[in-house]
Amino acid sequence: MANASSPYQFEVPWRPNFEARMAVVWTVGAVSIFLLTTVAPIFRGFGVVLGIGCVAGAAVRSFQAYRRNVEDRRLKFFGKEFIDLEALRCKSRQAIASKSYWLGRGFPWTDIEATKLHTLMSMGVVRTLGTAAQHAEGSYWVHGLAPEKDIYSELANLVGHSLIVGSTRVGKTRLFDILIAQAIFRGETVIIIDPKGDHGLAQNARAACDASGEGDRFVYFHPAHPDRSACIDPLRNWNRKTELASRVAALIPSETGADPFTAFGWKVLNDITNGMIATGHRPNLVQLRRYVEGGPESLLQRALKVHFVAHVRDWETRASSYIRKNKDRLLQAYVAFYQEVAIHEAQSVDLDGLISTYEHNRDHFQKMVASLIPILSMLTSDPLQELLSPAFEPGHERLVTDMSKIIRGNKVVYIGLDSLADSTVGSAIGSIMLADLAAVAGDRYNYGIDTLTPVNLFIDEAAEVLNQPAIQLMNKGGGADFRVTIATQTFADFASRLGDENKARQVLANTNNKIALRVLDSETQKYIAEGMPQTKVRSMALRYGHNVDTRIHDEYSASYQEQILEEEADLFPAAMLGELPPLHFIARLSGGRTLKGRIPILLSER
Repeated sequence: MANASSPYQFEVPWRPNFEARMAVVWTVGAVSIFLLTTVAPIFRGFGVVLGIGCVAGAAVRSFQAYRRNVEDRRLKFFGKEFIDLEALRCKSRQAIASKSYWLGRGFPWTDIEATKLHTLMSMGVVRTLGTAAQHAEGSYWVHGLAPEKDIYSELANLVGHSLIVGSTRVGKTRLFDILIAQAIFRGETVIIIDPKGDHGLAQNARAACDASGEGDRFVYFHPAHPDRSACIDPLRNWNRKTELASRVAALIPSETGADPFTAFGWKVLNDITNGMIATGHRPNLVQLRRYVEGGPESLLQRALKVHFVAHVRDWETRASSYIRKNKDRLLQAYVAFYQEVAIHEAQSVDLDGLISTYEHNRDHFQKMVASLIPILSMLTSDPLQELLSPAFEPGHERLVTDMSKIIRGNKVVYIGLDSLADSTVGSAIGSIMLADLAAVAGDRYNYGIDTLTPVNLFIDEAAEVLNQPAIQLMNKGGGADFRVTIATQTFADFASRLGDENKARQVLANTNNKIALRVLDSETQKYIAEGMPQTKVRSMALRYGHNVDTRIHDEYSASYQEQILEEEADLFPAAMLGELPPLHFIARLSGGRTLKGRIPILLSER
């Protein structure tokens, strides 16, 4: 294309290579002149000058023909590329020096590339480029519209969170490999939640830790491999007791935030956790299930006794009459003594809540916690009973940790959910982990903001695990230096998971960086394309005409007209998102920058 800034200059990028033909003509002319000078020496002086001029013309035209040939060859095919960990580490070091991260090979997508794209499509891709443009894997020619080079994005953009969207088997997980490895090389905390349990993703993360010389940073969690899995307790960390109930209650299916079943479930969980803390026991999922399913009687009895010992003088003597009156019903005696005597001396709101749960109508209680019990059952089934509710005693044969320890230690944790084998349980595991992370992010925001190190959270197939805490984490986690990257196939997956299109749009609105690989869903295509501005594209219209006027001695006239048209068009057409080859992407980053790129496949040596 000629000077794009001039309104009067326009050149069809894929016209025939006239420069090559002219180079041949100039070359033939130079050879002919030099031959002529040998036959007719009288013209030697003039012929040498003229021949040199022809050689110069041939050289100029050959260079122009070469450049146009390069442009044409670039449109043909871009095969898969590979990169090893050492090469990626070098690129990561270069990126860190400029406070950026590497996104692969590509080029900025501007109005110039958009004009080329629209021009070629209007001319007919196959008609212009030949049948080679019809590659089975996609339209590789899109990536050939400009010379490619290493492309980078500023690290500061990651705080705005990122969305990767693409159909199955087009490279979402491989892009995760590249981004995860760079975060590891930067020495940052990395948390990977992988519903499908991709072995390559875990392997590459482990290999990146080894390549950085810190293999002990890697933590592996997978319910399908309990023998090599670490134990992660999602209820280990808390500052306010209410946090524990909120993490579990967030998993209860609810269409609205004011769902009475969710509210009642939260109250029951909160009462039980308060009772356990009051008796000096650490709440975990196994204990919560025990008291929700079996009732809080034994817990309430212990909690009342502990309270009496600590706060009520001479309680045994004073409570003896109540015990005699109730005989074998010790719990009823304790409750009566508390409500009639002890409450006036040492009231406990925690005990009040637990007593109200105990005294609640049993049938109604079972109905109200009907949606809570299956969740607790899923999270405490074998082998999750040990993996999510471990004992923290010294000498435990497995690694026992929690999200707070992982973040403080700059660990790299891979959490495989095994959703392919058991999607329901896998979804519950991912959701409770996200709820725990949201709570940790809140603690970082409130108490550790001056000493924060970045936390990179990667969620593959995010629609499997998204919940309200995850939305809150994306909405407010930037202040705690959480960088969330989520991947999905279509936007409809979010609405299906969350049960509300508005919540799905909330997720999308909280991602400032959007990277689209091949997308087949029309709604998703439209959303990505609408996020890019409109641009002015130019095209050339040609008009030919002739006329014979029989009234004036058969006078013949002809006309030729060139007209440059300018019209609004999409910066990147939505339909072209469905034709991107595997591992190719179009990215819209924070600040409005648009990139066309392709990613290599990371090779680990493990």
